[in-house]
Amino acid sequence: MPNDAGTIGVVGGGQLALMLCEAGQARGIPVVVQSASDQDPAAASAQHQVIGTPTDAAATASLAACCNGITFENEWIAVEALLRLERDGVSFRPSIQSLKPLVNKLSQRRLLNELALPSPDWVGLDEIDRKTLELPDDWRFPVMAKAAHGGYDGKGTRVIKDRVALSELLSSVMTKDWLLEAWVPYDRELALVVSRDQQGRIRSFPLVETHQSSQVCDWVLAPAPAEQLLEATAYNIAASLLTHLNYVGVMALEFFYGPQGLMVNEVAPRTHNSGHFSIEACSSSQFDQQLCITAGLPVPSTELVAAGALMVNLLGLGPDAEFSLDERLSALQAIPDAHLHWYGKEEMPARKVGHVTVLLQQPDADGRDGEAREVLERIRSVWPNPLN
Repeated sequence: MPNDAGTIGVVGGGQLALMLCEAGQARGIPVVVQSASDQDPAAASAQHQVIGTPTDAAATASLAACCNGITFENEWIAVEALLRLERDGVSFRPSIQSLKPLVNKLSQRRLLNELALPSPDWVGLDEIDRKTLELPDDWRFPVMAKAAHGGYDGKGTRVIKDRVALSELLSSVMTKDWLLEAWVPYDRELALVVSRDQQGRIRSFPLVETHQSSQVCDWVLAPAPAEQLLEATAYNIAASLLTHLNYVGVMALEFFYGPQGLMVNEVAPRTHNSGHFSIEACSSSQFDQQLCITAGLPVPSTELVAAGALMVNLLGLGPDAEFSLDERLSALQAIPDAHLHWYGKEEMPARKVGHVTVLLQQPDADGRDGEAREVLERIRSVWPNPLN
C-alpha cells in the first residue's frame, strides 16, 4: 500500500540493496539506488537508479536530491566527502559521523579497546620490525592479517603461519593499511544483528550461530543454542557500541566464542548475511528495520515468528555442476518451508548468488539442531558448497 514516508536512497546496488528494495515494495516506500551498472541486482527492483560507484560523492549528492533519507549497502564509502554533504543537511542513516570509526578495521579496533569491549589482541602491521619479524610478547604463529579497508568473504585476510609468510606480507602490502591479530581459539562463531532508532530505542534479532567455509559464510542457525547470559553479553556489547556512537540504523556484530569467552571479531555497520533469516522468521526483517529507520517510520519489533530457521548461502558452481541451474532451483523450492532468494547475478564459481531459508518446526534447541542438519544435508545434496 502507498506510504507517505517519501523516497529513500541506498548507496550500493548489490543483493543487500535488492532485499531493501523488496522491503520497500512491501511497505509502499520507493527506493532509489546508487550503483555503477544497470545490471546490478537491485537495479531492476529500484524505483530509479543513479549511476555511480558507492564512492562517487557527486552521485550521492544527486541521490540526495530525490530522496528524503539515505542509507548504505556497505561501508566502502567516501567518508570525508559525505561528511560535507551531511553538514549541508543531507540525512544519512546511519550518520557519517557515527560510521567514521567503523569503516576502517584499525579505527574499529581502537574503538573496541577504548570501550573495553572484548576482542582479539592486535597490532598495526607497520609496528612489526622488518628485520627481526618479532611478534608481540606471548603471541605465537599462526596469526591473522587483515586489510583495514574492503575485506569481505575471505578477501583482505591472510593466515600468516610463520616468519617467511610475515616477511612476504610486509613486502607486498601497504603496512599502514593492515593489522595483525593474535590467533583466537574458539568453539563457535556467533552473530547478532541489532538496530537503533532516532529515539535511541534498541531492538535485537536473535543471536545466531554461523558456520564458515574458507572464511565465507556457509550457513546460519537461528536462534543459536545459547544460555541467557551469553545472549545478554552479546546484546550489552552491541548496545554499548550503538549508544557510544549515537548510531541510528542497523548494525551486525560477529563473535568468537570459546575458552576466552565472547570476543568481537568484526563489526559491520549495515545489514548482514547473518541476518537474512529474519525476512521470513521474524516479525520485522533487518531490511524492514533499515527501511523504517531511514524513512522515519515507527520501527516494529523483531521477535521470531517461527521456532527457528536455517539460512544457507548458495555459491556459484562451475560448468561441471551435477545439476543444471534450473534443476537446482526447482529442487530447493520443493523443500517444505523453504524460501529461495535468487540475486540475479551471473553464476560465477564461489560467488554468492542466492540463499535459501528454511523455517524449522522443533520447539527445543536439540530438536532444531537435528532438524537443521537434515535440512542442510538435503540442500547440499542439490547445491554443494564449492569451498568445501
